[in-house]
Amino acid sequence: MHITTLQALRAIYKPASERALKKEIPSLDGHAAQFIGLSPFVVIASGGTSGDLDASPRGGEPGFVKVLDAQTLLIPDAPGNNRLDTLENIVSTGQLGLLFMVPGFDETLRVNGRAVLSTDASDLQLFADAQRAPALVIRLAVASAYLHCAKALMRSQLWDASRHPDRTAMPTMGEMLRDQIQAFKGETIEVEPQAAMLERYKQSL
Repeated sequence: MHITTLQALRAIYKPASERALKKEIPSLDGHAAQFIGLSPFVVIASGGTSGDLDASPRGGEPGFVKVLDAQTLLIPDAPGNNRLDTLENIVSTGQLGLLFMVPGFDETLRVNGRAVLSTDASDLQLFADAQRAPALVIRLAVASAYLHCAKALMRSQLWDASRHPDRTAMPTMGEMLRDQIQAFKGETIEVEPQAAMLERYKQSL
């Protein structure tokens, strides 16, 4: 059985609580701004005009995402793999959803809005003290924000180090890429040792 209508979907769930509905606000208040200031990690969700979707993790020092005012966020674009999936989606649709996380906090913060890619000197200057100046900045006009309850992180016990699997539970990144490219592309690539890969990453953090 597949759920194919909103009526059928709502039939199997209780109505959302009054608090769950009222917690969404149209701008960033002091609590949201403080949460972002403590956050070293955000997941950016975006979509293109053809329906292609992307969820991209971004990280930095706590507060690397700047709160300009109650309606505006700036996210520096750090060096990556140059696929530019998120940036291309912003050019195409401008719609973004953000999920901010703070280590040790089970609550998360969700922020939605419309974004543009800025190379304005004043925007870039705000990140002049970073290890390297960003090529551009994602400027988000906030449409809504709300705190997400702690249940998901409580269930996963994400921050409990005693439950973290050993990295050797899976092959290295290089080994997995080799296997996937061989299986799906029919090509053979050389495996980059994990230590060499991590050292290479450090050069562009």
